[in-house]
Amino acid sequence: MDARLLEILVCPLCKGPLQHQRGGTADDGTPLDAELVCRADRLAFPVRDGIPVMLVDEARKLPDTD
Repeated sequence: MDARLLEILVCPLCKGPLQHQRGGTADDGTPLDAELVCRADRLAFPVRDGIPVMLVDEARKLPDTD
């Protein structure tokens, strides 16, 4: 992902910073997409074909780690 784009993108919910997590592979070998993660809202926004999908409805809720 372009570093300049990552610098200007913020969480659409809280306007906080996002962290880029590269895709990898699941334990079963299934490829995983990259994500942009908002730690404050515990949301992971998908990056599909190099394009960030910044829609709250498309975000994956991250599990609580209390």
